[in-house]
Amino acid sequence: MIFDKSNIVKAKFISRPNRFEACVYKDNSKIMIHVPNTGRCKEILIPGARVILRKENNPSRKTEYDLIAAYKGENLINIDSQIPNKVVYEALNMKKIDFFRKYIKVEREKIFGNSRFDFELWDRNNRRCFLEVKGVTFEKNGIALFPDAPTERGRKHLLELVEAKKSGLEAAILFLIQMTGVKCFTPYDEVDRKFGEDLRYAWQNDVKIFAYDCNVGEYFIILKDKIPVKL
Repeated sequence: MIFDKSNIVKAKFISRPNRFEACVYKDNSKIMIHVPNTGRCKEILIPGARVILRKENNPSRKTEYDLIAAYKGENLINIDSQIPNKVVYEALNMKKIDFFRKYIKVEREKIFGNSRFDFELWDRNNRRCFLEVKGVTFEKNGIALFPDAPTERGRKHLLELVEAKKSGLEAAILFLIQMTGVKCFTPYDEVDRKFGEDLRYAWQNDVKIFAYDCNVGEYFIILKDKIPVKL
């Protein structure tokens, strides 16, 4: 997806007093901005980091800008938690993901059991597939890891995907790595051991598990390549 260049500005990160706000230098002035990601992002949002902001034209907002990406060295990482679904939705409609090319209908935010999944897909024979998308922003030594904080909601989604599969539907989870240059993806067991266990349980029950990285620029983010998943 391509961003409106007129709404994109650069800044320098100062601090993050809480999950939802950050302080940055923009045009030599300190301003408070919104952080659209409740994850920790501690290895990305460090003092002095170059960050990318998106202007939000909403007069009722408390802050004028969202922090959507940050440089880790020379690698730009998108951290906007609303982006992964939009990138995958675009890729599904453009038939860029091999496994899902057979599906001709894509619907968003669909309920199965006690969970709301990101997508419900239909093929020509009305066979359905539920797809959940997780955005990945944490990288260590070239390995993408998820989650960067314990996620009870994420574990619930995995178990519901298993139930969908057992009911005769197709079920899948896609980890969208919001950067390029990683070698593989693996669950971050040190942070959330139960999520890793449930992901392996889902795989054992034939829930499909995919990871894709992205080309990330200051004005765009586009699904790139399939990345090996190591469980």
